[in-house]
Amino acid sequence: MANSSQKYVVVGAGPVGSLAALYAAKRGYQVEIYELRSDLRDPSTTPLNFTKSINLALSERGLSAMRHADHENLLQHVFSATIPMRGRMIHGRRPDGALYEAAQDYDIHGRTIYAIDRAGLNKRLLDILDDMPNVKFFFNHKLTGADFKRRKAWFEHRDQTATSDRPAEIEIDFDLMIGADGAHSAVRYHLMKFTRMNYSQEYIDTLWCEFQIKPRHLSNGQPIESRFRISPNHLHIWPGKEFMFIAIPSDDGSFTCTLFMPGTKFAILEANPSELPAFFDSHFPGVTSLITPEELISSFQANPHLPLISIKCKPYHFSSSVVIVGDAAHAMVPFYGQGMNSGLEDVRILFSILDKHASTESNDPNHPEVSDTAFQRATALNEYSTLRVADAHAINDLALQNYIEMRASVLSRLYRVRKFLEEFLSVHVPSLGWHTQYSRVSFGNERYSEVVARSQYQGMVLTRGLLGLLVSPLLITSLGIVLARQRPNGLRNPFELVRGLVGRALKN
Repeated sequence: MANSSQKYVVVGAGPVGSLAALYAAKRGYQVEIYELRSDLRDPSTTPLNFTKSINLALSERGLSAMRHADHENLLQHVFSATIPMRGRMIHGRRPDGALYEAAQDYDIHGRTIYAIDRAGLNKRLLDILDDMPNVKFFFNHKLTGADFKRRKAWFEHRDQTATSDRPAEIEIDFDLMIGADGAHSAVRYHLMKFTRMNYSQEYIDTLWCEFQIKPRHLSNGQPIESRFRISPNHLHIWPGKEFMFIAIPSDDGSFTCTLFMPGTKFAILEANPSELPAFFDSHFPGVTSLITPEELISSFQANPHLPLISIKCKPYHFSSSVVIVGDAAHAMVPFYGQGMNSGLEDVRILFSILDKHASTESNDPNHPEVSDTAFQRATALNEYSTLRVADAHAINDLALQNYIEMRASVLSRLYRVRKFLEEFLSVHVPSLGWHTQYSRVSFGNERYSEVVARSQYQGMVLTRGLLGLLVSPLLITSLGIVLARQRPNGLRNPFELVRGLVGRALKN
């Protein structure tokens, strides 16, 4: 149990900040949570990004972080409100005009990611924190200043019942501030005054707008699964080369949909919204049978057209007094489904390093407790920054690259051949330790930077191997012998095997 006199202040009450507060409270610290908005459990509170329903993809990294929070009911609640998604469903139109759906499983071993409502997860975490005696909430509090050398901070309290137009300001003391206040982080802004932070942000040439596929109305006797108009166990993609439309299931039978498109094309449709249904029919075939033209136009006009930002910075801390996590440290575009997962993973890794250094013996013969605690925490935060920056930068880059994959590469034969071969080797020659990049990212806790390095190595080996197979019958025979040993009753002609593998991949 940690020293209960230590105060941890968390700025930001989203899922990442709430999990950080839970980790700190479980260790016995006094925890205060400051949130710019009103209580997120209040229906009148404006949600994130000014949209009503945000569905996210929860994968192993996020689940592992919640598992390590050591709260028995958290994962149970999470799984009760999620929908497993086993892969992508690609939608398109064949040359003869017929609509088609093509499933692409995420994982050859059957593992899934989970669609979850962000607000539902957030509310559950806040309810758990509400029941903990060493946690206090401060909603409608805006961070306006911080002195990370003296460990003091100032907040404006925007009391909605106050008669004065000027918000009251409060001053607080703390031992550690954890900034989990998003891409436009106030904690990061003040941290920059105390450390030589390298910082970059990039707005990609893409805006996004939210739509919704409504559930079916059920008649008496119809199974509950009939609410879904399309498969509930897939992330649906309508790839458009330069843009795309996606749909993620919700447990009420609806789908939260998002249009991602360059700003210039948004501007054309904004000037003439009546063209939107025809645009969808041309580029996203089948959507207008799921969302009426009138609903498409009304959602396009009512919902904001928001930018996508990618942020990189380092370091993530100063001394022993402040650290940033989640989007405050590494906001990324949403195309790998790792934004929330990486933020939750930040919390697990941060506290594992803090725990490691908290148990370190002191060399000070007088054992001054405060000094030792601060020194140990400073050492831990420095290690966290050093370790996590490389991984955060790696997943930022992967998220940008995956946008190209989702909107275009999923239709590429070369992409499908590589995916098929990697999955085949993963199943039939497991001793090679071969996995797709996606499975390493989404179904494991391997460092992102190591995932990138291993994926690049696999790509190089596959490229050389395929070239070699084209010119060397001996290599084909060798591969056939290896695989025959794995499955002695199923493989006879290695030439036919390799030709069949590539042929199947191209057909799928």
